Amino acid sequence: MTHWDVHHLPRADGKTFLVTGGNAGIGYFAAEQLAGTGATVLLGSRDATKADAAMASIRSRVPDAKLGHLRLDLSGLSSIKSSVDSLEIGRLDAVVCNAGVLLEDQPRRETTEGHELTFATNHLGHFVLVHHLMPLLTAAEAGRVVTTGSFVGKSAELDLDDLQSKRDYQPKRTYARSKLTQMLFAFELDRRLRAAGSSVLSVVDHPGGALDSLTPSRPVHPAPHGRKFPAGLLLQGKEAGAWPAVRAALDPAVRGGEMYGPRVFGLRGEPRREPVRGKLADTELAARVWAASVGLTGVEVTR
Repeated sequence: MTHWDVHHLPRADGKTFLVTGGNAGIGYFAAEQLAGTGATVLLGSRDATKADAAMASIRSRVPDAKLGHLRLDLSGLSSIKSSVDSLEIGRLDAVVCNAGVLLEDQPRRETTEGHELTFATNHLGHFVLVHHLMPLLTAAEAGRVVTTGSFVGKSAELDLDDLQSKRDYQPKRTYARSKLTQMLFAFELDRRLRAAGSSVLSVVDHPGGALDSLTPSRPVHPAPHGRKFPAGLLLQGKEAGAWPAVRAALDPAVRGGEMYGPRVFGLRGEPRREPVRGKLADTELAARVWAASVGLTGVEVTR
C-alpha cells in the first residue's frame, strides 16, 4: 500500500464528487476535505438551508472551495431520478454514499412509498441513486462508488424475509442491518462491474467509532462540551471518521472490492485497507440482497 497522509491529500483539480448527507456529520467533513483538493464537491441534501450553511462553513476553511448543492431526498425513491437529471455535469468522478438515519427511541415509520424509513434512506435510496448516476460515473476516467458502511453492520444478522423490519423493529438493530445491506450491495456491485468490464470501481469504507464529543468545532458543528477522556483513547471524532471515505474516493492505489477503515482496531486512527471476511465476503448472501433490492426498487444498477 502507498503511504497515505490525511493532512496532505493529493490534488483533484477538475474532478467532481458528490457526497450524500454532505451538510452534516461525517458527510460534512468528507466534503470539506475533498473541497481542499481543488475538486468540485456537490452536497446531496434534502434541505437547501442546511446545505447553504454547510457550504459557508467549508468556505470559512477552504476559501476557494468549488461547491454545489444537489437537492436529494433518498427516502423518496421516485424523486431521485429528477434530482440526478438536474445535474449539469458531463461526468462524476465519485459518489460517496454517506447519508443515513438512525431513529433512536422512535416507533417504526414508513415513507410515502411504503418502505421502512431507515432501510429506505440508508440502502434503497442509494441503490436507486447509483443506478441513475452510472452513466455519469462511466463517463469519468475511473469513476468510483464509495459506500460508507458501519462497524456495527459487520456483526448484524440479516433476515432476508423481513428486510423492512415489519416483524421485529428495533431502531439500532434496523440501522445495523441497513448498513450491512449497504456493504453487501457495494461488494456485489463491484463484482458485477468487473464482470461487465466497467471502468467504475465500488469501494466500501466505515468510520469506526466517530463521536460528536470528539469532533472539532465548525460553524455547523459547535464545539462539544464535556470530557473527552477516556473515549478519545478508543474512538475518534467525525473529522477523522471521514478519512476512510476520502481515501476511498481519492487514493489511486485503491482497487474495486476493497474496504477501508480506521487503523486501530477498526475504531480510530488513519485509514487503511481492511480484510473483507465473514458475512461481508458471502457472495450468495450479497446476491440475494441484490435481488431483493431490485424487487423493492424496480431498478437494476448495472449490466
